[in-house]
Amino acid sequence: QLKESGGGLVQPGGSLRLSCDASGSVFFTIFSIFHMAWYRQSPGKKRELVALIKSDGNTTYSDSVQGRFTISRDNAKNTVELEMDSLKPEDTAVYYCDAEKTLSGGAKYEYWGQGAQVTVSS
Repeated sequence: QLKESGGGLVQPGGSLRLSCDASGSVFFTIFSIFHMAWYRQSPGKKRELVALIKSDGNTTYSDSVQGRFTISRDNAKNTVELEMDSLKPEDTAVYYCDAEKTLSGGAKYEYWGQGAQVTVSS
């Protein structure tokens, strides 16, 4: 249901843009109600939240990427992007796209992409 693209190898200080395409019947007309996020996980570490963009457009970033990464969404295209600038070797990880919606009754719907590898190395 979620497919990431745009990962790869980049030198320190470089930039990459990740895209997440939310296809399939689940998101066909209701993508806009989901909170969308990017997480990352590197070997031996827990998966961590990188950036979040809520259904109302409000954004949140982890301290480690604040000021360097930008998350955006296009509800007309069912996509969310992560623009990553000034990349550092410690940004190396598999990046996952996440869609989440918790209804007022408590039911939670969450979907993950398969992940995209980002490697920052000279």
